[in-house]
Amino acid sequence: MSWLIIKYLITATVIVAASEPAKRSDKLGALIVALPTFTILTMICLYVEKQSTEKIANHAWYTFWYALPTLSIF
Repeated sequence: MSWLIIKYLITATVIVAASEPAKRSDKLGALIVALPTFTILTMICLYVEKQSTEKIANHAWYTFWYALPTLSIF
């Protein structure tokens, strides 16, 4: 249960760390949001929770392939 609370706190911290600078600078806020922060944090959480390396690798693989179609928006 404590690990779940830690994950919520980390997620909230990342969101605040992205939204607060965005209030002052559009460029800085966009840069922070564009970083693969959540993907890396997700893989760390999967590793800490003793998921298989295959599952972590699959997560990275599918994240890459799901990100490609969103590039057309830009």
